[in-house]
Amino acid sequence: EVLVSLARDGTKGQKVRAAGVLRNLAMNDDNRVAIAAAGGIEVLVSLARDGNERQKERAAGALWNLSDNDDNSVAIAAAGGIEVFVSLARDGSEAQKDCAAG
Repeated sequence: EVLVSLARDGTKGQKVRAAGVLRNLAMNDDNRVAIAAAGGIEVLVSLARDGNERQKERAAGALWNLSDNDDNSVAIAAAGGIEVFVSLARDGSEAQKDCAAG
């Protein structure tokens, strides 16, 4: 929950670091569930849509890892994540495109 709070309410740098840590943690099945339960999906979709370049990249990577869980995939879509992924894949930086497209 602390990392999700930092990704939502932290400074610019804290948001980047929190999203990066969440991206790494989301490589584990149990962590995917915990991050979603803490409200991380909505926060990360928002950050991937509205954040700065590095925030978008890290948040998209975290969402990509979270999407390996079927329930999370549905939640990401419901939170507007598909549109965010499409936007980043089309118009984002090379790093954002990589994260959005897997």
